[in-house]
Amino acid sequence: MTTPAGGPAPSGLDLRGDHHVHSTFSDDAVSTLAENLDAARDRGLTVVRMVEHVRRGATHVPDFLRAAEALDPPEGLTVLTGVEAKLLDTTGSVDAPPEVLAAVGAPRGPGRVLLADHQLPAPDGPWSPRVARERLAAGLPAADAVGFLVTAYARALAASGPAQLAHPFSILPKIGLAEDEVTAEHLDALADALRAAGGVVEVNEKWRCPGARVAGALRAAGVDLVASTDAHDARDVGRYRWLAGDA
Repeated sequence: MTTPAGGPAPSGLDLRGDHHVHSTFSDDAVSTLAENLDAARDRGLTVVRMVEHVRRGATHVPDFLRAAEALDPPEGLTVLTGVEAKLLDTTGSVDAPPEVLAAVGAPRGPGRVLLADHQLPAPDGPWSPRVARERLAAGLPAADAVGFLVTAYARALAASGPAQLAHPFSILPKIGLAEDEVTAEHLDALADALRAAGGVVEVNEKWRCPGARVAGALRAAGVDLVASTDAHDARDVGRYRWLAGDA
């Protein structure tokens, strides 16, 4: 397993919300929507966002949304929805069905699209961590690699409906880089794109990113931050250790 980004956790987040939780509608998760809802209730959460992975050929989103709508949350707990999709390249292309992206934020559509750096979005398409490491070893400047990601984020934000950056910069340790490579210029460009699109940034417990410096700069620039566990098991819903300062 790839080592999470680590580093100091941002402070001041509302840990009564979990804005990135997967169910068995995602092929790598083990808990049902109902089990995640029960866990959110038991943890005393006030908000939980149920999120499922999609690709361009995905057909399960209508079933997921109907199942989420049928949940009966207790008083004081709000259930939101979203879809998580991979950034593909520096044009801002996203690996999701066009009709799903078009429905984001609409009535009965997913509430947000979570833009994910599962691979490095490069000018010629997504680079796996292995390919990205090879390009860096061959002389690609680290600032350019980070720039690819920031450009993809910015263009995807401009083209999408309501959006959330999922585990932002989690790709960096996978390709041998650190958040220290994210410059002030990168952060200014990203903050501008987030503000223009009304996007939000999740601070991800599982991947421990973004760290305090990046999150603090985005917050200071007027970007909204939310806490998430990226839970794939109900036992992890709303369970914060790094963000709570316990790890």
